[in-house]
Amino acid sequence: MKIEDAEEKFMEYLDKELNYSKLTLDDYSYDLKVYTTYLKLKNKDYLKINKDDVIEYLKYLDNKKFTNKTISRNLSGLRSFYNYLVEVKLLEDNIFKKIRNPKVNKKLPNYLNTLEIEKLLDSIDIKTNEGIKEKCLIELIYSTGIRVSEASNIKIDDISLSEGTIRILGKGNKERIVYFGGFAKEILEKYLQVREDANIKNCEYLFLNKMGGKLSRQSIEQIVNKVAKNSLIKHQISPHTLRHTFATHLLDNGADIKSVQELLGHKNLNTTEIYTHVSNERLRSVYLKCHPNKDRQ
Repeated sequence: MKIEDAEEKFMEYLDKELNYSKLTLDDYSYDLKVYTTYLKLKNKDYLKINKDDVIEYLKYLDNKKFTNKTISRNLSGLRSFYNYLVEVKLLEDNIFKKIRNPKVNKKLPNYLNTLEIEKLLDSIDIKTNEGIKEKCLIELIYSTGIRVSEASNIKIDDISLSEGTIRILGKGNKERIVYFGGFAKEILEKYLQVREDANIKNCEYLFLNKMGGKLSRQSIEQIVNKVAKNSLIKHQISPHTLRHTFATHLLDNGADIKSVQELLGHKNLNTTEIYTHVSNERLRSVYLKCHPNKDRQ
């Protein structure tokens, strides 16, 4: 079987059998294209790859200035691809299982303190319908910790105003419930009234563009960037900054890490644990600033 045919069947397997999201499928597709390009360049058969070949491939990626994070993701994708090849009996062994991913230095996430998030939200003029939508969007992302793609895909029927909940379809089509409080509920009710007054009935999604269709991920990012710029906050702010802020504020105020993991929709606890480093750094700075005996040996 040609590698292109194997790739196509593998992608179909991820889509139809495992129900991977479009973003994840795009990542796999890109990583496989990088790998296929290399194999053709070196005239190598994907079914006859050995450990030395993989090491040479890693050098190729490094020479292309791929970061360790990107290389690690690429390897993980190829490991899954070769697991599939073993499963369908094209290979007996997965050579990529014998290769360790490069060490990725964990970068502490950028987040806002409580004064900054208030400043960001207060900077939005809600005298206009567009302002109401913008504040609702940012308030909901901060209040729930949802991903930008999840915000784009919220449907009206997913929301329960009485219970303060939203049903979210996350990565891998995994469903979870997220919660919002009084501030988010107030602006959400205003935005729903704006939608009703506009008599928009043919779109099931919550956040709409000016044409009455679903607001895209890119448009959400542009809105957050615009509001951040207008707020004059010096931090670089993106939708993911709001998600980081959500998680950090929960931990700072006593939430347990397993609950935060569930609310964020993280598959592995390791992904969530980076936020404990943020909270620990904050506690350390408070200690160094406030404890009278901090300098005693």
